[in-house]
Amino acid sequence: MDLHAVTRIEYKQRHDPDYLAQLQARFMHAYIIPEGGSNTYALPGCAELAKSLPKHDYLVCPTGSGGTLAGLIEGSYEATQLLGIAVLKQAEYLNKEITALSKKAAQQSNWQLLTEFHDGGYGKFSNDLWQFCQRMQQQHNLPLEPIYSGKMMYALWQLIEQDYFAAGSHIMAIHTGGLQGLNGLKYRGLI
Repeated sequence: MDLHAVTRIEYKQRHDPDYLAQLQARFMHAYIIPEGGSNTYALPGCAELAKSLPKHDYLVCPTGSGGTLAGLIEGSYEATQLLGIAVLKQAEYLNKEITALSKKAAQQSNWQLLTEFHDGGYGKFSNDLWQFCQRMQQQHNLPLEPIYSGKMMYALWQLIEQDYFAAGSHIMAIHTGGLQGLNGLKYRGLI
């Protein structure tokens, strides 16, 4: 793989068809992966993951671009309730992205995107969230970062404390990674 850095101006054009056509012309043999890897090719792997899990009532995952949640919807039973925890501020638009990716999402009502747990937006986090991540590592040996999977687990803990789930519910949480980001946060002096 060869990585090519882009400017902020170019990055803002990441959904523009003309810009993508220019990239494809410049890198003729490249396959351009959308941000977050969210496209129809991502769904089968996430659907397979959902099918491989032990019995559960709720399935929770962090959501940045919508592909993981869309794939989990594709592979889950209708009796399962799926919760995507948006890590971005103003992420309501992802509902459209998810229904565009997943035919089942457009037809079923057993999923929702919770948008109030972003903790300031992507790449931002509060001291409370960071302290939660550290407690999870110390008390449960569960490594988390405060940008992605940590936000999901923090939201899940809050929902449990708020009695969101019926007593006796079986809840699965998908840790989708992001731990490599801890080094960047340390380098920037944020943790």
